[in-house]
Amino acid sequence: MGQKADLVLDVKSQLGEGPLWLADQGMLAWVDIEGRCIEFLQLETGERRSISVGARIGAVVESEDGRLVCALQNGLHYLDPETEQLEFIGDPEQDLEGNRFNDGKCDPAGRFWAGTMPLSGPEASGSLYMLDKDGEIHRKVQDIRCSNGLGWSLDGTRMYYIDTPTRRIDVFHYDSATGEISERQPLVEVPSELGSPDGMTVDAEGKIWLAHWGGSCITRWDPATGKQLDKVELPVSQVTSCAFGGKDLDVLYITSARVGLSEEKLAKEPLAGGVFSYIPGVKGLPASRYSSN
Repeated sequence: MGQKADLVLDVKSQLGEGPLWLADQGMLAWVDIEGRCIEFLQLETGERRSISVGARIGAVVESEDGRLVCALQNGLHYLDPETEQLEFIGDPEQDLEGNRFNDGKCDPAGRFWAGTMPLSGPEASGSLYMLDKDGEIHRKVQDIRCSNGLGWSLDGTRMYYIDTPTRRIDVFHYDSATGEISERQPLVEVPSELGSPDGMTVDAEGKIWLAHWGGSCITRWDPATGKQLDKVELPVSQVTSCAFGGKDLDVLYITSARVGLSEEKLAKEPLAGGVFSYIPGVKGLPASRYSSN
């Protein structure tokens, strides 16, 4: 407990989210939701690239065909990283202009899950969706206030999920063959002094690493007991998500945000919006890619 993370890049993302390790390129990607772009950092050379997508972007994942899949405010799209051109897949909420997509991730079977949230207000107008391999988008959970972190157990029978205002990590029974989820139950209750649960990832031992919005930390939890195992402090309050990367998947990369912070707060948190790293002594798992029929 009480370890500290190191700065990787003082990028000052407005709302940095969704770190993703692109193993084939040795590159870290993440989104800046309010900056409406995907950021890329080549770890060995320090070379940077940014792709503007023209709309708020909640998440990005790799597709098996080499493209990226993006969850934008105006629906799900393919993105060709070479041409930077978008190809529309579908928008399940075209009638809900006050919502946007937030966090998303591929399950081990290659389906893309992403959820929505209202741009403002406490309404539970969000939902969690699944983009199936046939390109169809299915609503899996509704009445969500802020759809956030996702993860799966090592044996593929459970899905972990966060609706941030509940202050919980919930667990569903998950059927990897069909993508069906059922039997939602609370798994972890996050203490108020740790801020609100945001993005998460699962390590190679099946434990959950959780980012804390307003909590200046990431934590590690045992899903078998619901107990906290570790805590890593950051010099920024709005910690948004984490993902394993590096050639051995032994580095935890952490995103953060500066949106909504006062000038006084920003003076105390000059690295807000930066990307950080931590060596946890445990490895992660390769990010699953979207697999279409």
